[in-house]
Amino acid sequence: MVALLNYAGSAAESMNKIEQDCSMKRLFSALIIVTGLITTGIVYGDEVKIVDVKVSCSSSCTFSVTLKHDDEGWEHYANQWDVMTMDGELLKSRVLFHPHVDEQPFTRSLSGVKIPAGTTQVKVRAKDLKHGYSPEEYTVQIPGPVN
Repeated sequence: MVALLNYAGSAAESMNKIEQDCSMKRLFSALIIVTGLITTGIVYGDEVKIVDVKVSCSSSCTFSVTLKHDDEGWEHYANQWDVMTMDGELLKSRVLFHPHVDEQPFTRSLSGVKIPAGTTQVKVRAKDLKHGYSPEEYTVQIPGPVN
């Protein structure tokens, strides 16, 4: 009888151990998912997004860039966008000096952008005070030859 109780006790302990292992695996999986969601929100959640870019050119180009950002006030707002060659050479920047909390998305223009001869496309990047430059860049075709 004692041997039978010891066997039953061992089986019950084994089942408890299996249940504990399963619970720990579920908890660990949930923790990984939550951490991934939080990390994604921290890195990409409030970064500035380029919604649209319009370009018109004659002897130089004018860029009208529409940005969307969850501006929170003076400590966290979209504060700049740049026009660059595809190789990363900065052509000109548009600095934004104040938040646009109640104006989203918003468009600002920059004229007098000199495009190097033979350039058919450029990229636009944007940044905010808190996160810096967004990893997302916007590629724009230059309309026709620049004089």
